[in-house]
Amino acid sequence: MKGLFIIGQISKIKLSWLLTFYKLLSVIVMSSHEYFMRVALEEAKKGNASYGAVIVKDGEIVAAAHNTVGQDHDPSAHAEINAIRILTSKLKNHSLEGYQIYTTGEPCPMCAAACVWAGISEIIYGASIQDLVEVKQSQIHISCQEVIAQSFRNIRVTTGILRKECMELFQ
Repeated sequence: MKGLFIIGQISKIKLSWLLTFYKLLSVIVMSSHEYFMRVALEEAKKGNASYGAVIVKDGEIVAAAHNTVGQDHDPSAHAEINAIRILTSKLKNHSLEGYQIYTTGEPCPMCAAACVWAGISEIIYGASIQDLVEVKQSQIHISCQEVIAQSFRNIRVTTGILRKECMELFQ
C-alpha cells in the first residue's frame, strides 16, 4: 500500500510540474504573439489604411509591410500581399512553408488565398472580418478559415491577438 501512495505522490508532482510548464509555455507563446502583433500594429500606422503585417520564421521577423493600395494605385497592395511579395522576392522562392504571418485585420479572401498559394503555415490576426464590417470597413464577408477550408492546405489560424488595439486603428 505504501508503494502505491508514493507512486501517487510522484504522479501528482509530475502532473503539477507539467501544468506549471504548460502555463509558462502558454505565457511565452502569448507574449511572442503579442510582440509580433505589436510590430504589425506599428507597421499599419505607416500605411494609408490601418492594415499591417509581419512574417515570422523561427521567432524572427523576416518581412514587414503595410497597406499601399492608395499610394501604389494597386487594389492588390494589401499588407499581407506586400509582405509576401517582399519575402518571396528576397528568398527568390515562392514557398513560405514554415512561416507565420501576423496581421492587424483578418486576411480578406484575396490575402487568405495568397497565404494558401505561398504555403504559409499559420495566420495570426487581431480584428476579424466581422469586427471590421461592424466599424464600416469595406470587406468581402468571407472568413480566411472559409477560404482555407476550401483549399488544399491545412493552415493554422489564431484569432483575436490584441484585438482591442487592432480595432482602435479602424475607429
